[in-house]
Amino acid sequence: MMWSSASPVRLAERFAVLVERLGGDTIAARASRQQRDLLEAIRANAPATLRSVAAAVGRGEPAVSRAVDALVRAGLVDRAADPNNRRRLALTLTEAGETFLAQPPAADRGLEARLARISQSELRALERGIEILERLPR
Repeated sequence: MMWSSASPVRLAERFAVLVERLGGDTIAARASRQQRDLLEAIRANAPATLRSVAAAVGRGEPAVSRAVDALVRAGLVDRAADPNNRRRLALTLTEAGETFLAQPPAADRGLEARLARISQSELRALERGIEILERLPR
């Protein structure tokens, strides 16, 4: 990535992803990451089945079923009968689900404002550090 891309908005987005991925050990961060993982799996497999989502996220179908129920109640996922197999449910993202995934993780909403107050050279240094962290193995 080019150094010229350093901006408070982009760095805040990238750092929030890193916080969730590398240091998100709080219950809220883990729940948010799991929710995003489920939504991404549903989008990637749309119209997804419970089985395909469970396989994509590496969790059991009962646990994924309960999590999908919560996503349906939150208005992020639509669940409808599969027209080709009435015993199977087809999962798709709602517009709200797509919007949710389009937003960066909310690890720290105030981070962008704080980053806006530092110099461009400091932003570039942070960007370089983030690039290094992004290359770390999971």
